[in-house]
Amino acid sequence: MEEAKPEREKIHDYRDLNVWKDSMDIAVDIYTITRTFPRDEMFGMTSQMRRAATSIPANIAEGFGRAQRKVFVQFLRVAQGSLKELETHTLLAARVGLLNEGQTRGLEARYEKLGKMLVSFIRSLERGRGDA
Repeated sequence: MEEAKPEREKIHDYRDLNVWKDSMDIAVDIYTITRTFPRDEMFGMTSQMRRAATSIPANIAEGFGRAQRKVFVQFLRVAQGSLKELETHTLLAARVGLLNEGQTRGLEARYEKLGKMLVSFIRSLERGRGDA
């Protein structure tokens, strides 16, 4: 006998979205990691990485709040751009010795996963099947 698949959970709020949850986790980790950066990077790399990281979940939330599918997709694309910006800052931070190889690899894997989730979600919304 086949096991019944669980019902797909209904999205009531942006906080129910896995892309938002994962992006929040990344943002928290970026804050933690950048605390170890030298003080003279406070207004440089630290600030840039934190801004890019916080922009991702903020744009997801703002787009959801606009309550229009097309506008939401636009904000998700902005979140994708912020993710690419964060990825670039991470690679630069590694090149200048602010991040070690393990930190960089771990972050890159998470960025890749989140990026794929965003693309999949955008495609779903564009096909009219997303729950937002």
